[in-house]
Amino acid sequence: MKQGWTVYVALSFEMVISIGMTIYFGFVYFALFIAFFIGNVKSKAGFISLYVVHLSTTVIAFITGFLIHSEIFIAQIPFNVLGILGVILLPFTIYHRNRREELEGQLRDANERISQLMVMEERQRIARDLHDTLGQKLSLIGLKSDLASKLLSTKPDLAKQELDDINQTSRTALSEVREIVSNMRTARLEDEMIRVQELLTFSQIECEISGEQTLKQLPLLVEDVFCMCLRESVTNVVKHSQSSTCKIQLNNLPDEWRMIVQDDGIGIKPETPSDKKSGMKGMKERLEFVNGKLDVNSKQGTQLVIRIPRIIHQTEGGLR
Repeated sequence: MKQGWTVYVALSFEMVISIGMTIYFGFVYFALFIAFFIGNVKSKAGFISLYVVHLSTTVIAFITGFLIHSEIFIAQIPFNVLGILGVILLPFTIYHRNRREELEGQLRDANERISQLMVMEERQRIARDLHDTLGQKLSLIGLKSDLASKLLSTKPDLAKQELDDINQTSRTALSEVREIVSNMRTARLEDEMIRVQELLTFSQIECEISGEQTLKQLPLLVEDVFCMCLRESVTNVVKHSQSSTCKIQLNNLPDEWRMIVQDDGIGIKPETPSDKKSGMKGMKERLEFVNGKLDVNSKQGTQLVIRIPRIIHQTEGGLR
């Protein structure tokens, strides 16, 4: 609701009309419309001031009208009592609903900003690692290549030594790059676990982690699928489940990797929003690429069991 002196003047004018309608005709209903507009005032001080003034004037007008036209008020006493209760409760209900929606919007913006900052930080870290690893090694290889080409005709033994150094340097650089990629891959699921825990905490949902700390020896493709499924599952918990607790369990089994996401919410009903169903459909489609399986149990809350066989690691080891 737009704030400004015109709002307070208009509400004051409406209060005067409401007082007259209450005293002379016993109509408390008009006060409900004013209560609705007061609930939409964003300023806390303005809301409290208007609420106190409106409630006081409505009660005084009701008592005054009752003393003057008792027969009218007695005939309408049930409706008038409901009207007074509405004047008391309606502004607080609307004010807190608007405040909650505003805070939820700020929370979404903050989560998006955190995600962007984490992506930027990861990119900068990768850039630093690659620069420190490849930059120096490639510069050294370039210098030694120039030197070897100059020595090739005059001092072939020294040229051969430089070529051996180039070979060793390139192998070292390749090993370091593989280590960087391995570290990136190992941290991905762990980072996703941290992000979903932060999201659940921000949403005032208790997060319980059990089982293994992380899934080990994951091929990169499999880890991508697990990250997507974890992110989608927790997003559904926050948006649709109305739960107070979310449990995440990771298991490294002999023949498969398993992740369980369970909440104590309302479960999946026929009227469940389509975006949640489409999200689960997307998870199943991703899991098909790695021979995975998604089991859904919605008897008490919702339990998602995500399984991917370890055969992926053996037949597609190049994806690691």
